[in-house]
Amino acid sequence: MNITSLRPKFIKYTERIASIFIRLGVTPNQVSMLSLLFGFSCALAFAGRHFVAGSLLLFVSAILDLVDGNVARKNHTESRFGAVFDWIADKYVDAAVILGIGFSGIPIISHLIEVPQVVDFGIVGLALAGSLLNTFIKPVTYAEIGFSERVAGKIEDPLEGVGFFGRPETILVLVLGGVTGLLWVSVLLIAVCTNLSAIQRVVYLYRRYS
Repeated sequence: MNITSLRPKFIKYTERIASIFIRLGVTPNQVSMLSLLFGFSCALAFAGRHFVAGSLLLFVSAILDLVDGNVARKNHTESRFGAVFDWIADKYVDAAVILGIGFSGIPIISHLIEVPQVVDFGIVGLALAGSLLNTFIKPVTYAEIGFSERVAGKIEDPLEGVGFFGRPETILVLVLGGVTGLLWVSVLLIAVCTNLSAIQRVVYLYRRYS
């Protein structure tokens, strides 16, 4: 079980926001672009050590990421490009935000043990790799195993409930870390948990499809 499997419940709470965008004539792809812009703004805020502001920007980006699909469904404007662009925007946000923390120069473990500062950036890199690869397993599974059936505009996901630490958990940990001033803890958690979650998904796929 993970937060991603609860996505349909969270989407219901964004219907009013989606309705506002529809009345304004905003397209789903434009909402995705807004999510991307808020994500990049968060990255810049984190890099400048404005952690609370960055957390708020990241929270808005995450909400908009739920709204874009809701706008498409309510307005009957779903498209395959929109689904792809949503994935791309999400990954750019994830990468930019984690890199923003790295460029902020905050210590990750160097304030706990005596190690060169480059080790801190190495952990940021591990968090970045784990975050991207843990999610990248999904489209690879769709392509190589052949999942193409769509439910409510999205491909039926064989990994929806597999992997204990996905993108929603990553966003939640980053927002909480920024608000509390414990982003170094967030990076450590992401570095460890995303990679363990990726391994969990690989093991699941091996047992089911080998």
